[in-house]
Amino acid sequence: MKYLLLIYNDAALLDALPREEFEHRLAHCYERAGELMADGRLLGSERLEKPETAATVRIRDDELAVTDGPFAETKEYLAGFNVVEARDMNEAIRLAAGFPWARTGSVEVRPIAQSLPD
Repeated sequence: MKYLLLIYNDAALLDALPREEFEHRLAHCYERAGELMADGRLLGSERLEKPETAATVRIRDDELAVTDGPFAETKEYLAGFNVVEARDMNEAIRLAAGFPWARTGSVEVRPIAQSLPD
């Protein structure tokens, strides 16, 4: 089954890391992703730009509204995602825990819905 790992980071916790520690965690993340990709379990992965580069789009009463940044005001921001193949939710959680970003934010694990039949 496919799972989406949504990676959230807390900017204050990341900024508090010494540069070497941040670089070590980033290297570990790429190493872990490489291992999972080699095993055929990492199906896709992307880093996102900072929240201030985002735009949020809403349509209400047929009126388009675009606002700068993400919708919610939170400490943590969506920093990236991974799509993994796992036997079940427990295995997907173990895979998520292997990424360093759970220490400076959180990793939301969500099953990907099965495609609708044609």
